[in-house]
Amino acid sequence: MTTELERVKRIHRNGELGPVRTGLLQRLRGRLRGRLHGEGTGDGTRPGDGERGQIMLMTSAFVAFALLLITVVVSATGMHLDRKRLYNLADALALAAADSMTQESFYVEGLPEPTEGAVLSLADAEIRAEVGAYLAANPGAVGSLRDVTVVSASTPDGRTATVSLAARTRPTLVSRVTELWSDGIIVRAESSARAW
Repeated sequence: MTTELERVKRIHRNGELGPVRTGLLQRLRGRLRGRLHGEGTGDGTRPGDGERGQIMLMTSAFVAFALLLITVVVSATGMHLDRKRLYNLADALALAAADSMTQESFYVEGLPEPTEGAVLSLADAEIRAEVGAYLAANPGAVGSLRDVTVVSASTPDGRTATVSLAARTRPTLVSRVTELWSDGIIVRAESSARAW
């Protein structure tokens, strides 16, 4: 087969065939190429049969990549939403703690009513007590968050209530797989509210 192709190339290079036989030469070249690629060999193969499985491989790889991408995006979105829920809870606790002044702390030294220029002050104990009371009175405020803990509840200046929370979140779609070696991801939130 190779020698026949070499002979055709030599004839064509030397110009032994005239312009009339150029079409015949091109047909002969096409037949020889067909034989080299499996056409007309009698084994039942057609040109391109060697590439037939490649599109299926590429399609399955693309589908696997798309599913992996969807899993990552959905899981990251779920963790982001858990973090936003924790921030909302921290905001609610800080607001409740900022309003936690008792009458005893409001009327310092037994004054019957506040006077102009008087200073209101928050106390750490009052803030911690109010945060605990709010969580006990509103168990639904935690929602779908897991292992919510109050890291700190205090006042840095007597006027601002600061609440720090931590919770555990797990990736939404891969939590069954990751729970074998991971307890989840810790998310944190801090919020502050002014009493006056």
